[in-house]
Amino acid sequence: MAGTLEYQLLNKNLEIVDSHAVKNPEDYQDPEKLYQALIARVTKYHPSADISLIEKAYKIASEAHKEQFRKSGEPYIIHPLWVGIILADLEMDKETIVAGMLHDVVEDTVMTLDDITREFGSEVALLVDGVTKLGQLSYSKDKLEVQAENLRKMFLAMAKDIRVIIIKLADRLHNMRTLEFMTPEKQQEKARETMDIYAPIAQRLGISKIKIELDDLSLKYSNPQVYYQLVRDLNERKTKREEFVQQIVAEVSKHMENANIKAKVYGRVKHFFSIYKKMVNQNKTLDQIYDLFAVRIIVDTVKDCYAALGVIHEMYTPVPGRFKDYIAMPKANMYQSLHTTLIGPSGQPFEIQIRTEEMHKTAEYGIAAHWKYKESGDGTKGVAKNQEEEKLSWLRQILEWQRDMSDNREFLSLLKGDLDLFTEDVYCFTPNGDVKNLPNGSTPVDFAYAIHSAVGNKMVGARVNGKLVNIDYKIQNGDRIEILTSQNSKGPSRDWLNIVKSTQAKSKINQWFKKEFKEENIVRGRELIAAYCKAKAINLADVSKPKYLQIVQQKYGFRDWESVLAAIGHGGLKEGQVVNRLLEEYQKDHKKEITDETILETLSGVPSQKVHIAKSKSGIIVKGIDDMAVRFSKCCNPVPGDEIVGFVTRGRGMSIHRTDCVNMLHLSAAERERLIDAEWEGAGDNGGQYLAELKMYAHDRQGLLMDISKIFTEAKLDVKSMNVRTSKKGTATLDMGFIVHGRDELNRVIDKLRQVEGVLDIERTAS
Repeated sequence: MAGTLEYQLLNKNLEIVDSHAVKNPEDYQDPEKLYQALIARVTKYHPSADISLIEKAYKIASEAHKEQFRKSGEPYIIHPLWVGIILADLEMDKETIVAGMLHDVVEDTVMTLDDITREFGSEVALLVDGVTKLGQLSYSKDKLEVQAENLRKMFLAMAKDIRVIIIKLADRLHNMRTLEFMTPEKQQEKARETMDIYAPIAQRLGISKIKIELDDLSLKYSNPQVYYQLVRDLNERKTKREEFVQQIVAEVSKHMENANIKAKVYGRVKHFFSIYKKMVNQNKTLDQIYDLFAVRIIVDTVKDCYAALGVIHEMYTPVPGRFKDYIAMPKANMYQSLHTTLIGPSGQPFEIQIRTEEMHKTAEYGIAAHWKYKESGDGTKGVAKNQEEEKLSWLRQILEWQRDMSDNREFLSLLKGDLDLFTEDVYCFTPNGDVKNLPNGSTPVDFAYAIHSAVGNKMVGARVNGKLVNIDYKIQNGDRIEILTSQNSKGPSRDWLNIVKSTQAKSKINQWFKKEFKEENIVRGRELIAAYCKAKAINLADVSKPKYLQIVQQKYGFRDWESVLAAIGHGGLKEGQVVNRLLEEYQKDHKKEITDETILETLSGVPSQKVHIAKSKSGIIVKGIDDMAVRFSKCCNPVPGDEIVGFVTRGRGMSIHRTDCVNMLHLSAAERERLIDAEWEGAGDNGGQYLAELKMYAHDRQGLLMDISKIFTEAKLDVKSMNVRTSKKGTATLDMGFIVHGRDELNRVIDKLRQVEGVLDIERTAS
């Protein structure tokens, strides 16, 4: 936790507005104290003093989880309590907090959804059910399929009630805070998933309170070197920066007072991930990033925002091109603020953000702000529907993709592209003056599809600021764009996929091609499968039983078999991989029963001539059966040129060993009956690639590894493993594995290694 402590020191005299950096959990882990902290937070903002629902949830969750513990060793109830506290920090309604505390009981304990409905009502049960379903993954599929399927579930759950994803984000945030108790591999995996999916979703929903901490925690575990280097570098400049920010805050406060503008002014350090993002996007070092900190001004009205801006621009010199008006042109997540970069008294640039209290709440809480407890005229709870609808326009777009796409992998690829944290936006206008924000580098084609898919599909050209432009023109901030369409247009070109930048445009162009040519693609897919089966002598009728088709269709994430055929037809899937999958399923039901006795009988009955098998793969000639799999043993790793012998294994075909392999030398009399003559086809190197393993003994010295590596580099050999141990007597033992084409090449390498200074002996690994 050293990095966290350094960061807290770093911010000692600055008010931390964004709750950024990695928070330390509170210094107690007693469930009862945590529960009291939760109640204190809820009663601070909630107008109702009735906490009976939360109290009941706490008692039921405590009882349900009483025998369970987390990886850290603490009682499991700590986790649901922290999820509740995070939701209370977002000032969520009681139903959401209760669902957050109960989100694991259905999955991990004996409680059922009916029990929750009976105790807490259908609203809480719906939320718990939504969050529970997000966690139910099928690990029989591969990772990508699992992730894509899980995301589909998530967005469907979000469509029913957006509070489901807010609970999931709170759950993920506490898991990330306690990630130190996981293995390094798990830490990397969770950090990458958080950075790819959860932090961007929090950003899209405008919940910067959660998004910022998820960003920093993801960076801490996915790239710890960068994270702790940033902590150290920022800490070195701490005192100087504190003085500068305090000076600016004092000056700005004084001028606001003189202009009779009621304002709160404070400084803040930007969070690590935003600094890292600037370093990556702008290819700069930390020294070259000047706006590491910002001064924020909170005023009462929009009019005061612009009045404050006038005062600020009179006080300091603004940097040209660095003013952004997000009040007139809000971001997609409804973020509003005025951003301007200025030159300070000492020539140091800094950023100022000006917003109203309402804008600040929207920036902090995002869509969660609309689930705060509100009283409408009749005293019932209400939600600001119009603002919620605006916020959810992005979610509607995702759900549209879900309906249109049968391929899980394509859906995942599109979604990750759309959620990319490193992309910047560009703002442009329709002829009517409506604002559209698109990814940086977008073209008029992106703009056309942002208006409507029908506009994009019929597009024939574009005007930017009244002038005709090429369709690959890169849109600049403030451009006014007019799309030219024609009913005679034949539709989009495949080349457009290479020039569009937005995920939405790519999705709509792909959908057009799939729908337009679906019938032709299905016919073509069917023909390709039939041709492949004929070429490989596979009986198509055998492998295309409905049972096998269903399994393969689900494996590739398609809704029906026609979608699989269409994907093969337009090149999204290879017919070979689909047919081989079907064949695998068929063979599972029709296994050949070969006993040890039948193998040995066959061997004793064959004539003395050698039969060539598996010529293309192993280049081995053996005496015996012509349909047995041949594989190279891992114990002695034979290479072409070695004297070899075959050994008939139990159920795994023929394994090839060197004749000096320890395992072969110590076989019992009964086992020796399984040996069979084998030799390499042709002499010397046969063009294949083989793993060779050596054990080297040498006097330990500086530069030994470098000399050995140089030999492999000059010989252009692919080294697969290298393990070094040193004894107390100063003898180094090196185990190395590398790829060779045959015995001759191996001998040349051994000869060169023997010439390295200090080498005592080299031997082939024989067991």
